[in-house]
Amino acid sequence: MGKCFVLILDGVGIGETPDANKYSDTGSNTLANIAKAVGGLKLPNLGSLGIGNIYPIEGVPSLPNPKGNWGKMVPVSEGKDSISGHWEIMGNIVQNPFPVFPDGFPDELVEKYEKLIARKTLGNEVASGTVIIEKYGKEHMETGYPIIYTSADSVFQIAAHEEIVSLDKLYEFCQIARDMLVGKNRVARVIARPFIGTPGNFTRTKGRKDYAVKPKGKLVFEAIRENGLPVVGVGKIEDLYSGVGVSESIHTASNTEGMKVSLDLVKNRNSGLIMTNLVDFDMKWGHRNLPEDFAKGLVEVDIWLEKVLLSLSDDDLFIITADHGNDPTTPSTDHSREYVPLLVYSKSLKSSVNLGLRKTFADVGASVADWLNVSWDGPGTSVIPQLR
Repeated sequence: MGKCFVLILDGVGIGETPDANKYSDTGSNTLANIAKAVGGLKLPNLGSLGIGNIYPIEGVPSLPNPKGNWGKMVPVSEGKDSISGHWEIMGNIVQNPFPVFPDGFPDELVEKYEKLIARKTLGNEVASGTVIIEKYGKEHMETGYPIIYTSADSVFQIAAHEEIVSLDKLYEFCQIARDMLVGKNRVARVIARPFIGTPGNFTRTKGRKDYAVKPKGKLVFEAIRENGLPVVGVGKIEDLYSGVGVSESIHTASNTEGMKVSLDLVKNRNSGLIMTNLVDFDMKWGHRNLPEDFAKGLVEVDIWLEKVLLSLSDDDLFIITADHGNDPTTPSTDHSREYVPLLVYSKSLKSSVNLGLRKTFADVGASVADWLNVSWDGPGTSVIPQLR
């Protein structure tokens, strides 16, 4: 067949999972709760693919004959972080959750890190990145001490002003942390968070870099590459998979940039896999509990989707899904344990098929492998046979 385009709407969940209470996420439903909060969503293109058929979403009607096929998927990996979600999508189930540090990192861990980088650190708090650089930015500029912090995710984040600590030095600090964080402290990601500006007017820059753990099992990416086909990652795809199986990576700074790059790829590539993560839903709006901005972002993606649908070839497969929820209408600023939407479309497949409840996110990877005629005996069940 032709190529596959998998679009990840980061954090766009569609209802609490049966085990949501285990994660303190009872009542979370990112899409439906946002729609209710803003008085309804207008998403005609997502609606035409069947998103309103998955779950009642105010403003997005259920259609009798959508041109796409719809379902929802339940995570079987432990945790609700981006790495667990993305890895499962491509056939790698996370059996043990990555550690989180709700009270900051242990003193002995921080002391060990400070010895390794030969300088003190600031922070060591659970905090928003924009808040913590305002809190410690001035002191950081005066001392040169990097700011370390975490969140509800399994992350060790290091912030530094680019004029005080060079990007190369900050990346060195991150690699040291990545090498140090093993065993019970094996966080999913170490993240470089450079910024510029003056106290009261700091701005984070495009120099962010993620140092993710490497998947222990095989990914569908690798099976695709073994068959001589390309895997192009857009946004933070390369970072989330630690580069494993990705033949080409295009890092982007926003949804807008990610959409532009992805549309160009859809128009100009004719084989392999294109996988895009649109992170603004999660990073800018979900974690900051901004439902109105989240809704505007959904509308922007929906408008763009019209161009994508017109650009797909007859033998292309288009899948839209998410990696977890991030409901901005709840008191929590964390990810939420939710089902994720599954929309599948191709001009050469049936339409208006209810794909039902899928037992794992890995059905996406299995479907991609099936479409590309790639052998895959890992987790997941392809939806393609239902649509022939």
